Amino acid sequence: MNASYYLSVDLGATSGRTMIAKYDGERVSMRELTRFETTQIHRDGHVFWDLPHLYNEVLFALQKVKEEGIELTSIGIDTWGCDVAFFDKNGELLGLPYCYRDPHTDGAVERYFAECMPRQELYKRTGIQFMPFNTLFQLDTIRREDKAVWPLVEKILFMPDALVYMLTGEAVCERTVASTSQMINPKTGDFDTDILASIGLTREHFGRLVSPGEQIGVLSRQVQEETGLGPVPLVAVGSHDTASAVAAVPAEDGNYAYLSCGTWSLLGIESPTPIITEESLKHNFTNEGGLDGTIRFLKNITGLWLLEQCKKEWKEGQVPQNVNELNALCLASTCQSLINPDDPRFAHPDSMTAAICDYLDETGQELPQKPADFVRIIFRSLAKRYAEVVDILRAITPIDIRRLHVIGGGSKNEYLMKFAAEALQMPVIAGPQEGTALGNALVQVRAAGLVDSLKEMRAIIGRSIELRTY
Repeated sequence: MNASYYLSVDLGATSGRTMIAKYDGERVSMRELTRFETTQIHRDGHVFWDLPHLYNEVLFALQKVKEEGIELTSIGIDTWGCDVAFFDKNGELLGLPYCYRDPHTDGAVERYFAECMPRQELYKRTGIQFMPFNTLFQLDTIRREDKAVWPLVEKILFMPDALVYMLTGEAVCERTVASTSQMINPKTGDFDTDILASIGLTREHFGRLVSPGEQIGVLSRQVQEETGLGPVPLVAVGSHDTASAVAAVPAEDGNYAYLSCGTWSLLGIESPTPIITEESLKHNFTNEGGLDGTIRFLKNITGLWLLEQCKKEWKEGQVPQNVNELNALCLASTCQSLINPDDPRFAHPDSMTAAICDYLDETGQELPQKPADFVRIIFRSLAKRYAEVVDILRAITPIDIRRLHVIGGGSKNEYLMKFAAEALQMPVIAGPQEGTALGNALVQVRAAGLVDSLKEMRAIIGRSIELRTY
């Protein structure tokens, strides 16, 4: 068969990239087209996403596609979850979307339980872990605090859906990203109207639900004129980046856990049905949507955000700028101290190094003296947390977990992978690094009718990349 080409727009919490995927009928190869920062804007004590900047970066990538003469079969967009953009009755963007790192939701979970719906009832209806930046708590906070914008809100779109809307004019709600909101009932597969009503919203505030593999629309006439492209289709992928990443796990059976490793570490299993029990509530596990109606039963763990924030504090020349050399600093330390990566003090501190020292001082442990100590503490603490979560998964699910598949940028961190294998006492299989963009692309390949199943998608990945086992 002739090769076909697809554009994966993959937006992470710190950087975005667009990648060209080429599928030849046997293997898929990926090539980076553009890379850019996913800019956060700090204004008036709040943190926002620069959505117009992200939109312009997508347009720039499409212009490059035209310049290179690439005939795209389709385009797919994935981003992080929870955050949303507001549009008015004329389809105009109502200001910049809040970033989930904004502290305005501090205390929002407890406030919602006290005034709107009890904790157990909300978990029973959604099966979603309680985190202050879940869409439900963001919206409840905004309706209380932003009296100017809230009455004007006509449509609420998750970040990937907002970009799709700006590119096509089609207002949809992709299922996997919607599932992160704590407003979807996994048993009905739609928004829970009682939860919406608790914060003054209706089903009409959200777009029609679409599933991965559905064509949403085509580039609008305006975008076609700006890019020089024709009516290229936009396909719903696993629009929540973790859903696309999990689709790229090259597993041959179900006896594994996955770890999407980047700014966040998301560790879990795939389940055919939601797991909503007293034990899952006790351990704050979440049930998010996956491909083919599967459930991603997982736990959010604060990930390499810890190291990213520490690096910002170290002076130029104090640590290597090369990421591999920076990671290797863990070998230059013998510090045995450990932190709980999920301690709330690490969510958005003014100083990450100070927050780590504060935790260690409070728990009577050795304080780090040099950057190498911080790197070792972070890697070993993450590995220990991975082992703890896998033990819980073994206890509350029927999965016989025999290995950990690691996908995402963190999979190339050989030191973290070695610490993880040591802590878990089982094989850790690393790769693909660009799992999210790869999963995004293969959903598009499947939508084009060239692949029949998720199993076949994973077999293609196994033929296309080299895995590393620790």
